[in-house]
Amino acid sequence: MDERLGDVLTIAELAVYLKIPKSTLYKLVREGKIPSQKVGRHWRFRKAAIDHWLENLPTVTKAAQAETRVSGSDLGGER
Repeated sequence: MDERLGDVLTIAELAVYLKIPKSTLYKLVREGKIPSQKVGRHWRFRKAAIDHWLENLPTVTKAAQAETRVSGSDLGGER
């Protein structure tokens, strides 16, 4: 195998890489929204697959961001 060390990330490593909480990452995994593999009881993520996934996420427009802020205010939560 010619994969370099670090090409496969743990959930903690990926949370740091994406700069999101682990709880958010677990939610994305549970919903099948992020490329992942389960090895035994542990989730693993190929960095190349994550980078490809990031590149292909839809771009959020300023209008969509404003709409999210408005609808989020109805929930009474922090933005």
